[in-house]
Formats: sequence, structure tokens, C-alpha cells
Amino acid sequence: MVYGIKNCDTMKKTFKLLEEQNVDYDFVDYKKQAPSEDLLKSFLKKIPLDILVNKRGTTYRKLSEEDKSQLEAVSSALQLLIENSSMIKRPVMVYPDGEVLVGFQKDRIVEKK
Repeated sequence: MVYGIKNCDTMKKTFKLLEEQNVDYDFVDYKKQAPSEDLLKSFLKKIPLDILVNKRGTTYRKLSEEDKSQLEAVSSALQLLIENSSMIKRPVMVYPDGEVLVGFQKDRIVEKK
């Protein structure tokens, strides 16, 4: 399963690589279907919050300091990430074995195919 926002450069690179490697995948677009709290919690069982949050993006940089501080703890970060799904690094890939891979990591994606 691949999660992200369809029209971003990182996702385009990911789709292209998956297609080149003949990897079948299902895609969930956060702009059309906001991530649920349960989905985010399932990611966070496998990866730390600071890996999941994209602190380099425009959405994060536009947050108030108060909102940024909410992203320091899972309990306060979940609702903010649901409301601002573009702050989630892309792609988030969940493999059949349960591994969660975040960000475009070409070598790992090819290795996991």
C-alpha cells in the first residue's frame, strides 16, 4: 500500500520506480481520503513521529509555534496530521510483511519489491 498526495514530485518518482520494477500497489491519496487516527497510529507503531512529519515542507513552516510544539508528542500530533495531511512525508509505503518505509528511498524500494 502506498500513501501520499498524488501530484507531488516525490510521488511521481515513486510511481515511476514501482512501474519500472513491475511492482503492483494500491494507492491512497490523502487529498481525497484523509488519513484516519488508526492509520497514523499503525504507522507510528513502526516508525517514530519525527520520521513521519515533514518539517521541510511549506505547510509545516506556516504553522504557529504552538502548533509546531503539538508535533512533539503523538497524542497531540495526530489531529494536526489528520487536518494537515500534507505534513506527512511522502511516500509512506506499507509492505505485506508490515514494514513501513517513509520517503523516497530508491534502494530500499527496489530491494523490497
